[in-house]
Amino acid sequence: MTHLHAGLSSETTEKARLELNENPDTLHQDIQQVRDMIVTRPDIGFLRTDDDFILRFLRARKFDQVETFRLLAQYFQFRQQNLDMFQSFKVCACSWNSFTDILRAILLSLEVLIENQELQINGFILIIDWSNFSFKQASKLTPNILKLAIEGLQDSFPARFGGIHFVNQPWYIHAMYTIIKPFLKDKTRKRIFLHGNNLNSLHQLIQPECLPSEFGGTLPPYDMGIWARTLLGPDYNDETEYTLTYDALHVRENCGGGGDKDMMKR
Repeated sequence: MTHLHAGLSSETTEKARLELNENPDTLHQDIQQVRDMIVTRPDIGFLRTDDDFILRFLRARKFDQVETFRLLAQYFQFRQQNLDMFQSFKVCACSWNSFTDILRAILLSLEVLIENQELQINGFILIIDWSNFSFKQASKLTPNILKLAIEGLQDSFPARFGGIHFVNQPWYIHAMYTIIKPFLKDKTRKRIFLHGNNLNSLHQLIQPECLPSEFGGTLPPYDMGIWARTLLGPDYNDETEYTLTYDALHVRENCGGGGDKDMMKR
């Protein structure tokens, strides 16, 4: 076992071998072969290329090195092409007034969670509660914003999604999904479930023991403060607005003179 497997349970290590084609004996070679492809895309700023970082992309593409590099390139290209979205990222739940704000929050959460190797291998299940998303907010959804969401989550992030569950979605969210559905990969479409107010259908896929009480589960109500403190540290409080550092989102800071700072962000 290499240092890259430190902290992994034997069960998870075996799952990575069986499901993701991960071989501890060739791990460093696999990583280096992906890293060697970077010279083929001088148009992209690869701001992080250490072993731990590349490994999560290999796992997301089951150690297919060509597909891994394509995902790695798309990850940085997406951030490079949407600098305003990332550089103006502020964390304040009270200011999430648009779908773009929600997308930013999801991407930030995933950035923090994907550091966990167990999650890189086991993947994620997302539950999105649309209860408080108004028609006024939905009316601002443009094709470009929907395209941004597809590119940011489906095409540019190194995560394995076991399921994406919509709950309490009004009719206009269902209409939005109908619009973007043709642009989703078949694998993605099969993992998106629209439950509406039918918690029984949700419980058929996720055990109530794993859900908070507002979703008919046996866990305590969801506490957004726990999420915020996980992302921002134990000193977080609801009255403070936080601006995320660039290194947390892996984008290059834009200098006032119009050029980019030639430095690597970790």
